[in-house]
Amino acid sequence: MGTRLYVGNLPYSVTELELRDLFASLGTITEAKIVTDRDTGRPRGFGFVEMSTEDEAKKAIEELNGRDVQGRALAVKEAEDRRGGGGGGRRDRW
Repeated sequence: MGTRLYVGNLPYSVTELELRDLFASLGTITEAKIVTDRDTGRPRGFGFVEMSTEDEAKKAIEELNGRDVQGRALAVKEAEDRRGGGGGGRRDRW
């Protein structure tokens, strides 16, 4: 298990500082990031938190997955590696 966690179903009003504070009691946070829309800059409702150890990450999942934050149940799980791709368009057209 890695130490990078996906945090989904975040209220749009939560800031990166609040996200960091939410996880801080469970271990050392090396990074907390809320993903924003590229065009509007608005939060997309999910983010990532990196804990300093795997044990801290496991504890964070156990403690925070499903926890109510401003009326929304958080989804906390191990972050998956980024996959290549994107860019749209069909590749068989010249």
